[in-house]
Amino acid sequence: MNQEQKIKELYGVVFRLINELEDLKRNLSQLSQENTSLSQENLILRQELEKYRTPKNSGNSHKPPSSDLPKQHKTQSLREPSGKKPGGQPGHEGTTLKMSGTPDVVVNHQHNFCTCCGEDLSGYQHRFIGRRQVIDIPEIKPTVTEHHLFEVHCRCGHHNRASFPEGIVAPVSYGPNVQSLVSYLSVRQYLPVERITELLSSLFQLSLSTGGVCYLLEKMKQKALPVYETIRQMVVNGKITGADETGVNINGKNHWGWTFQNPGATFIAIHKSRGAKAISDIMPEGFDNKTLVTDCWASYFKESSASHQLCTSHLLRELKFFTQKYPDNDWAPRFSKLIIQALQLRKENQVSQKKSEEINQTFMQLLKEPINQSIKELVTFQKRLVKYSGYVFAFLDNPDIPPDNNSSERAIRNFKVKLKVSNFFKSKTGSDTYAIIRSVIDTAVKNNQNPFLATQLIAILPGTE
Repeated sequence: MNQEQKIKELYGVVFRLINELEDLKRNLSQLSQENTSLSQENLILRQELEKYRTPKNSGNSHKPPSSDLPKQHKTQSLREPSGKKPGGQPGHEGTTLKMSGTPDVVVNHQHNFCTCCGEDLSGYQHRFIGRRQVIDIPEIKPTVTEHHLFEVHCRCGHHNRASFPEGIVAPVSYGPNVQSLVSYLSVRQYLPVERITELLSSLFQLSLSTGGVCYLLEKMKQKALPVYETIRQMVVNGKITGADETGVNINGKNHWGWTFQNPGATFIAIHKSRGAKAISDIMPEGFDNKTLVTDCWASYFKESSASHQLCTSHLLRELKFFTQKYPDNDWAPRFSKLIIQALQLRKENQVSQKKSEEINQTFMQLLKEPINQSIKELVTFQKRLVKYSGYVFAFLDNPDIPPDNNSSERAIRNFKVKLKVSNFFKSKTGSDTYAIIRSVIDTAVKNNQNPFLATQLIAILPGTE
C-alpha cells in the first residue's frame, strides 16, 4: 500500500468518526430533551402523589363532608380529649317515658266472678292495685268543612248577602293544617314531592298530586314573604352577622345559596353569583356598623364593615392539614395551640385585656417568623393571615362576637341535605320557596319555637288563589 492510499484510508476513518460523533451528539441532545421531559413529568407526578399522601378532606380543610372520598377514615374532631367517660356526666338529668296525670281514656279491669268457685263478685268491694298506660295515635281522617251562603231581604228593602270567610276563594281547597304539614315535610324533613303525596295518602287519606304539593308550597311562600322580609330586617339591625354560601343545583345549572344570620334570625336567599354582587343584592344596606363572621372568601372583604372575625374552625382545619403534611415544621402546631388556648379562655370566661394582648403579641411573632420557602402553601397561608391579622382574635375583645362561623355553616348545610335527598331543584321558583320557608323555620327554632307551629302560623295568614 502506497502513501496516497494510506492517506485516503485515514481520511475515510476520520470522516466515519466525525459522522459517528455527530450521531452521538444528536442522540445526546435527544436524550437530554427526554431527560428534561421525564424530570418535569416526575415532578408533576410527585406533586400529585403528595395530594394522596396527605389528602385534603372535611377534617383538615374547607372542603365539605360531601366531597370526602368513600371508605375514608372517620373525620377527626378538633376537640382535645377531656378525660371524661363517654355518655351522660354526673349530675346530668336524664329523661324517661312518664305517665300522664290526665289520661284521655281509662279502662277498668276487674273480675265479676271468682276464678276458683265461680261466685258472683259484683257486690264485693274491689281494691285498686296498679295501673299502666299505653300512648298511641288515633286514626287520622281529613275533616271537610262546607260553607253555605244565604241571603235575605229586609222589610226596609236592603238585600243582605253573606260572604265566604277570608281566604276561601276556590270551590274546593286545602286548609291551613294541610298547607303547613306539606311545607313542614318538604322543608324541615327534606321529603321529596312524590314521597309527600304517598305519606298524605297512606296516613291521612288525602289524595294530592305532585302538582298540588308544589302549588301548596308556592302558596305558603307567598304568605311567608312579609315574615321573610321581617327576618331580613332582624339581621340588618343586628350588630353581629355570620355569613356563608354553598352551591345549589337548579335544573343542572349552578346557583348559590347564601345565608346571613345572627343568634335571633336566619335569612337564606338564592343568587346566580358567588361574588360581591350577590351580597350587595341580598343585603343592600351593607355592614357598616356590623362585624362580619365568615371564612376567608374574598367577596366578604369587598364589603365595608365595622370589623371581621375569621372562623377559627376553618383555620384549625387548615393548620391540621399542614401539621399532617409537614410534620417536621412546628409553625402550624404552635399556631393551632395558640388558637385553642384563646378558645379555652373564651369558653371559661377568663379573657382579660392582659391575656388578650399576650395572645395577640404571640400571634404577631408567629406572623413575622420566616417559613421555609419550599413549603409554598404554608407561606401563602401565612401571607393571608398577615393581610387579615386584625380579624383572627377579634372575639377576645368582644364577648358578643362568636369565634367561629359554625352557625352559618349549620344554616346553609340544610341545602346540601335537601339536594342529597332530591338531587336538584327543578326551577329557581322551587329553590326560592325552600329558602323562604326554611328561613322562617330556622328562625323559629332559634327562638325556641315549635317549627311545625311556625308553619301553621304562616298558613293561617290570608292569601289569594
